[in-house]
Amino acid sequence: MSTETTIDKHAIHDKLEAQIKTLEAKLERLKAQAEKAKASIEIKAISDLRAKKHEMHQNLHDLKEVGEDKWERAKTALEARIATFEKSVHAIELKFKAH
Repeated sequence: MSTETTIDKHAIHDKLEAQIKTLEAKLERLKAQAEKAKASIEIKAISDLRAKKHEMHQNLHDLKEVGEDKWERAKTALEARIATFEKSVHAIELKFKAH
């Protein structure tokens, strides 16, 4: 693996990690809002998402460890998982904005 490829992979990994951290921060803020509003449906949805964030972290860790032949597939799967997570967080945000 060339140095340039390694640097590119590290940059992508760091970008995905930053996305996950941003979403986690939003999720924690939403959890606090849901608890304050006693919004049980949102609290349940947030709890479900908090469980899924652990899967994203495992995928992120796996991305560092996966071989060259599987790296692109692992990256694509993680990006899809992050996108789905982001949509779910956004949906909860919209519910709070509607109240």
